[in-house]
Amino acid sequence: MRLFIAEKPSLGRAIADVLPKPQKKADGFIVAANGDTISWCIGHLLEQVEPEVYDPAFKKWSHEHLPIVPDKWQLVAKKKTSKQLSVLRKLVKQADQIVHAGDPDREGQLLVDEVINFLGVSQQKRLAVQRCLISDLNAKAVKHAISTLRSNRDFIPLSISALARSRADWLYGINLTRAYTLQGQKGGYNGVLSVGRVQTPVLGLVVRRDEAIEKFVSQPFYEVWARLETLADDGPVQSFQAKWLPSKECKPYLDAAGRNLCKALAENVARRISDQSAVVSKLERKHEKQAAPLPYNLSALQIDASKAFGLSAQQVLDVCQALYERHKLITYPRSDCRYLPKDHFNEAKSVLDAVQSNAGASDASVKLFGVKSDATKSINLSLKSRAWNDAKVNAHHAIIPTQKKLSAAKLTTTLSPSEEKVYRLICRNYFAQFLPKHEFYGVKAEVEIGTGVFIAKAKEAIEVGWKCVFPVAKSDESENEQKIPRLNVGQELKSLAANLIEKNTSPPKHYTDATLLAAMTGISAHVSDPNLKKILRETDGLGTDATRAGIIELLLKRGYLSRQGKSMYSTKTGRALVGALPEVATHPDLTAVWESRLSAINEGKGSYHELMRQLQTQLEAMVTESRGVIPRGLKGLGSKPRYQKAKTKKRRAKPKLVS
Repeated sequence: MRLFIAEKPSLGRAIADVLPKPQKKADGFIVAANGDTISWCIGHLLEQVEPEVYDPAFKKWSHEHLPIVPDKWQLVAKKKTSKQLSVLRKLVKQADQIVHAGDPDREGQLLVDEVINFLGVSQQKRLAVQRCLISDLNAKAVKHAISTLRSNRDFIPLSISALARSRADWLYGINLTRAYTLQGQKGGYNGVLSVGRVQTPVLGLVVRRDEAIEKFVSQPFYEVWARLETLADDGPVQSFQAKWLPSKECKPYLDAAGRNLCKALAENVARRISDQSAVVSKLERKHEKQAAPLPYNLSALQIDASKAFGLSAQQVLDVCQALYERHKLITYPRSDCRYLPKDHFNEAKSVLDAVQSNAGASDASVKLFGVKSDATKSINLSLKSRAWNDAKVNAHHAIIPTQKKLSAAKLTTTLSPSEEKVYRLICRNYFAQFLPKHEFYGVKAEVEIGTGVFIAKAKEAIEVGWKCVFPVAKSDESENEQKIPRLNVGQELKSLAANLIEKNTSPPKHYTDATLLAAMTGISAHVSDPNLKKILRETDGLGTDATRAGIIELLLKRGYLSRQGKSMYSTKTGRALVGALPEVATHPDLTAVWESRLSAINEGKGSYHELMRQLQTQLEAMVTESRGVIPRGLKGLGSKPRYQKAKTKKRRAKPKLVS
């Protein structure tokens, strides 16, 4: 008997749907006509045991026990799903062949691997386990996945990476949460101070941003714009503007961003260039081509959906799960990859047909993308964009539409407004892969007026290309506002009365779901060490695509962050916690390095044992350091004790104190 173990019942049913009929449905599994059996986990069936299982003394929180590091790690069955684990226990004993059908990501790989190991499957049978990678729940895709099974041994590095991540999170969270909760109690805090390997650096990002906004003092700065005209002798008079570029001699009057803070200096420049002759000193006119944005991974989709529709990261993830599992309109959503395997290129026509059908073929570009264009006429199925790259695809690929067709009317009535919006975004980025590149001339003119240098920039569109299905960004609008006439180096111009513009420096903006996700994925921008920056540019950032939304929601749930409209704010408790912790715990540097090492394990280039050894050493130092910290700023915060009446049968008992 061949046993498929899926991660969820919905995936199990999708597998069963393509296997021979008639089928026998039992409690927790399905048997196909050919004897193949399909069962499933219900998410995680197992969980890490509590510290007191390793030693009863650990039930009482004490610095003397820290750091707690298990000699032999243990898992325990979750009570709510223990019945399904019992079903799997019987089935794996009967099975001649096991097929791992967990979701195609780190967590999905580990989730089923742990169940197989926990149930005591023999080594011989474990070595023969096959891996079924399903990223599309429609029948055709599921059949293809079953026909192209791989050895589960190919995914050992992925599983070890996920295992290391899980255990690192347990060690870090258990030990530092206990250490700082104990210190918090000494400082008058009521409750648990939760510290996490990823969540605490994310909290640190928000706290430091909020503090920077509060400390910010706006300063005026001054720009000088030259109003330039071509001479009548050169043909029809044409005008444009160029911005003053302060010289090295002006450096004492500039801020770190190169902005001029001295009004008198700007006034002097404006006066000296008004009604003067000018000359073109340098000229660049480059023919540039811009490729379409890649198809989405989860984080990129969450960022765009948050910007466009104000959806939280968790809302986008929930919507994607529904589009994948219930509606079967998109491929596996928890992907961290933005590329597609080359063999998927052969399915492009069917996918695009479905996209256009779901929108209403007559005006698909308007209905799907919200912009008026003739994009559907510009589709070129022979175009193979940079998205098709086998070298950058591992267990899963980018999120794209499936080949499932609905009528335009049914799409609107079947999907919720949020589901329809997110589906359109996914379709748009896939659709763009078959449109021409955006082409333009990038024009930059350098003009000398007396001893001053002025710069004029503009874009001259050649081919709109894929941008026809994207709303015009404000930055593009400003770049295209002016047109620079055809100039030549050495050409004389006339400088009219200059414009002096006073502006004010503005504080950083509060984080939103979109910008916080962008910070988590592009964490190298928040690290000062140049060597570390270089390393981190190649990593996944803080957390994973599948966990980032949960981390943000956890910080909100624990009262460390609050959401007001689209903006995120740190709470008094969140700030006090960050103030109490050592910098290494609240900055992303250390955690991001661990992320890079986890990625190295995944690629077969890193060692699980080395990472855990380094983590243990770091934890010992951090636990020792915690004992010297009394977080006074937390006094009076946290959950206060409450009184609850005990249940009695005959008489009323005294109120029972519950913490």
